[in-house]
Formats: sequence, structure tokens, C-alpha cells
Amino acid sequence: MTALPVIVGMGGINAAGRTSFHQGYRRIVLDSLNAQDRSETFLGLATLMNLVSVVNGQLQDTQGNNVEQSDIEARFGEQIIAGTLIRKIEKEHFDADATPWQQKMTLTASSDNAIVFETRARDLPAPIPASWQVEELEGKKVKVTIAADLDVKHDSTRDNPIKSAGQFPTGFDPSVMYNSRYQPRGLQATIFAATDAIKSTGLDWQHIMNSVEPDKIGTYSASVIGQMDDKGLGGLVKARQQGDRVSTKQLALGLNTMSTDFINAYVTGNVGTTFSTSGACATFLYNLRAAVNDIQAGRTRVAVVASVECAITPEVVEGFGNMSALANVEGLRRLDNLSNDEEPDYRNSSRPFGDNCGFTLGEGAQVAILMDDALALELGADIMGSVPDVFVNADGVKKSITSPGPGNYITMAKSAALASSLLGKEALQERSFILAHGSSTPQNRVTESLIYHKVAQTFAIDNWKVTAPKAYVGHTIAPASGDQLAIALGIFSHNIMPGITTIDKVADDVYTDHLDIRNSHYECADMDIAFINSKGFGGNNATATVLSPKVTMQMLAKRHGDEVMSSYAQKNMAIKAAQQMYQAQADLGQYELIYRFGDGLIDDNDIVIDEQSIQLPGFKKAITFSTTNSYQDMF
Repeated sequence: MTALPVIVGMGGINAAGRTSFHQGYRRIVLDSLNAQDRSETFLGLATLMNLVSVVNGQLQDTQGNNVEQSDIEARFGEQIIAGTLIRKIEKEHFDADATPWQQKMTLTASSDNAIVFETRARDLPAPIPASWQVEELEGKKVKVTIAADLDVKHDSTRDNPIKSAGQFPTGFDPSVMYNSRYQPRGLQATIFAATDAIKSTGLDWQHIMNSVEPDKIGTYSASVIGQMDDKGLGGLVKARQQGDRVSTKQLALGLNTMSTDFINAYVTGNVGTTFSTSGACATFLYNLRAAVNDIQAGRTRVAVVASVECAITPEVVEGFGNMSALANVEGLRRLDNLSNDEEPDYRNSSRPFGDNCGFTLGEGAQVAILMDDALALELGADIMGSVPDVFVNADGVKKSITSPGPGNYITMAKSAALASSLLGKEALQERSFILAHGSSTPQNRVTESLIYHKVAQTFAIDNWKVTAPKAYVGHTIAPASGDQLAIALGIFSHNIMPGITTIDKVADDVYTDHLDIRNSHYECADMDIAFINSKGFGGNNATATVLSPKVTMQMLAKRHGDEVMSSYAQKNMAIKAAQQMYQAQADLGQYELIYRFGDGLIDDNDIVIDEQSIQLPGFKKAITFSTTNSYQDMF
């Protein structure tokens, strides 16, 4: 009997807000929410953005004035809306109108005179160029005379053609929520996301760890680009050029595996499986696949699946921009028939399946908590859905490493076939939807829609619902599939399908015969199946089949029977109460991030080993060794 990987919690942060309890999803479909959900969303975003905070049990603004929840939208609504989703790059990242540059300049002496200047002796280059004549002066200074041209670089700025990105909500700062110790922004976001995900389960983490053998817990996470701000790889590669020293932390903290390590070392205390793989823009799904396969095989019972990317830096923007991959000012003006003096609407920079000119970068950190079905029922965990499989296929021989290929046909067809075999054709045809990769490039809108068109034809699907989260939060690279999963769980919960509101209409070259792509949000019936689809540079294609909580509960009841399900329902009541408590605290900005720096270190002297097992201090259960000989036929 194959274990079913079920989703019991999800947390994180992106341009739409916090992931837990569907806050980010709610921000996207804000105008379609009922009054209570809308009020909760504004409250949670207001505290997340540090516009209001709780002081002595009372909400207050930054000036110390009392604020009622009912007044938040009226007072701060415009500010909250303006400071979320895709928008003009804020100066916290860099000044898009005056991006730092090193300007080269050649100095030539006027007339027949040499170039003469004074400086400190210790500031001279080594070796001293042959054309330089150096005369020592008092006070450890020198006079330099140069009879030749002098090449110099000096600080300058340039107008950046890329001016928009999906940034964390304005004012959100994870570094002040815990002792962040000069950590890169991506790792700070990882600590926030992991805490949010764990607390969203309503389960005590120590109780989870004591319920399984320690090696049955796994963390599966990675970045793609790595930590590219000045505290990570970005600072490492720039330091020497800027005359600065490389720090002791920049290299290690910059690695694309570091999100896994941070979750293990500082949040969960995991001693089980660690796994980090990078699949370009499908990285979250690559790590999800590993977790799903390990749960199915019984190697893992609890999986923390994560990805993070905070790469809104001038260098990364320039790299993608010079590939003509990003939506720039000129392209947006052309699409909207604007003059050179008119500012584009940066909110609409990302336009999946519409007339577009490139994708828009985003930053994000997403974490999902999965368990095998038996453990989830035993603990009373809240069931958000399940992942029966994730399919990964490459493109074969290619001309261009960045161009799409046939691998995504395989992953989508496999996913559809799996859904049909599990739930039947009617469920696939009537109650499934696609969270598209939807990168917002002219090539993607054609090639990806053709894949869906052909798969829909094959399985007799008409009006296959398609939505594309990158329209709102941008392309977060590694966690992009996590953004899609978060939206899928929101749709299961709220029955509101997000339209692609950044487009006026679907582009004429998009294959729409069997697809339902809309530019406005709309109510939908209960959905059974979500397809999370991702396409990455190099032929990294992945599609996950995700089943709704309703369908998942029906499957669990069939497998485990009435007695187990009745016991589960009793336990789940307490879990739901704990979840509600955390949601209330989080909406008030009281996150209390988990950061176990040096807390609960394992003393090597307290480890007990025998021939059958190993017992670690701090863990209730021992790790038992397998004695099964899988190769007995060979002896």
C-alpha cells in the first residue's frame, strides 16, 4: 500500500503577502472577497507592512494613534494596495532611475602637461605602472606624475530600462523579527516562511518530531541564483572590485542549498533527510517530487518542502534584461501606445497569455509541510490537499538552452492521465484547473497554450480553466511553483478563480479553443484537481497533480475506515483551534519567529549506538537500522 503525501500546512511570503491562511491569495482576489475575509486581509497586510501594530492590546498607527480593525481599509487601504503585488522597484533594492554603475574614463593631460596628483602612499597600486613617476612627500603622502593617459573608473548611475518587480509588501522586514546576524534577505525570508508554515499546521513541532523516528523527517529546498545581495554572493563578487574585504560569511551564506541548512539548523532541528536540487524555474516542484517519492517509499513521514529567491539586484536584472527576457519600459510603452514621456503602469508589467514583452522578476519564499496519510490522521492534522505525484521530463536535443521544448507535453499528459485514473474522466473534464507557468513572454504564451490545447483535445476537456499567478507576484524563479501551489490551495478553499487582470484580452496567437482564460476573477464550483505546471531554462519541466482537501478526505476515509476517521475528527478539532489562534496572532503581526541558534545542540557524548539502533538526545524515538537484505538473491 503506497502512502499518500498530504499537505498539512503552507506558509511563506511574496509580493501578495503572507502565504498561511491564504492571505496572499486573498490579496490577489481582494475585490471578490466577502466583507469578513476582506477585513481580515487588510488587517494582516497592515501589520505585515508595519502600518499598524499592537501596543498594550490595542492597534496603533506609527504615530501612536489608536486604530480599529474596521477603519483599516479606509485609512490604509490605498497604501496597502499600492505597496503589494508587482510595482515599480523600490529603492530598498536599488534606484531604477539611477542604478549604480562604474563609469570608465580615460584622462589625457591638457596641452603638453602631465597628469599630476597627490595621494596617500598606501593607496598606490601594486605594482606601480611604469609610466608613473612617484615623489615622496611629508605625512606619508606622495606626488604622482603621469606622462601618459590614465584609465580610471568612478561611481556613476544610469537609467535602468527595467523598472518593475514583484517585491515583498512595502515595509515588511524579516530582519527585525529575530536576531538575523547580517544574514542575506533570502535566508531571513526562509526563517519567516518556515515558521509560518509550521505554525499554520496547528501542531506543536516537537510533538511531530516525537511521533516518528528522527530519520523519517526530511527537508527539501533550494534556490536557483543563490543569495545575491551584498550579504551573500553579490557582496562576494563585488567586494574586490569595490576595494572592500570579503567577509567570512558571504560565500557560505550565498550557496543555493543554504535555505535547506537554515531550516534544519535554526527552525526544525532536523536530523533526517536533507535534499537540495535546482531545476531552474521548476525548482520547488523538483524538491516536492523528491519529498513525495520519499513519503511514498516510506523513507520520509514528514517533509518540509521549500524554495526561496530574493534576487532583485541590478546584476541579476541586467543579466535577464540583456537576454531580452524582462519586460522593460520601451516594450511596455509600445504595447500601450504611450509616448516616450509617459510612465507605463508597472502594475501590469507581467501579462501571461496576453500581448506581452517579457517576464517580471519577483522575490519569494514558500514552504509546504507534507505527511504520509497515516501520520496525518494519527496527529489530527488539517488536510489541505494531497500530491499523488510530480512528473519531471527533459526536452531532448535543443538549439537554445532557454527555449521551450517537448518535455512539458510529457509532464502535463502524465499528470492528466494520473488524475483521470484516480478520479475518472468526468472529474478531470469538469473539475480540474491549471496553474500555468505563464511567464509572460511572447514565446511562452504560444508554446504553453499549445501544450494545454493538445492535452485537452486528447482527454476531451473543453473550457479548461487556466490561471497564472506570475501576473500578480512576478516570476520568483525557485519558489515560483510554490506560489502556484499556494494559489491552488486558495482556490480549493474559496472557490474564486483568479483571472489574469493585467491583460485586456488573450493574445491572438494563443491557442484557446479548449481553454478558459479570463481577465477577471470569477466564482467556480468545487474543484477536485489542480495541475501545477512549471518550465525552466535548460529543459527543466515539471507538473504536479494536486488533489483537493474534499477528494483527499474521501480517499482517506476509503482507506482507513470509519473508526479511524472518527478518531481523527476529534483530534482535528483541537488542531483547528490552534490554527485559528495562530492566524489571529499572525494577522496582528505577532509572528514570534522560530530561530533556534545554538538551542538544543546534540552532545556527541550522549549519543547511544547499538547494533539495532541509534538514540539521539532530545528525540523520543530511536533510529532503527534496517536488517532487510534486499539483495539476498545475490548471495
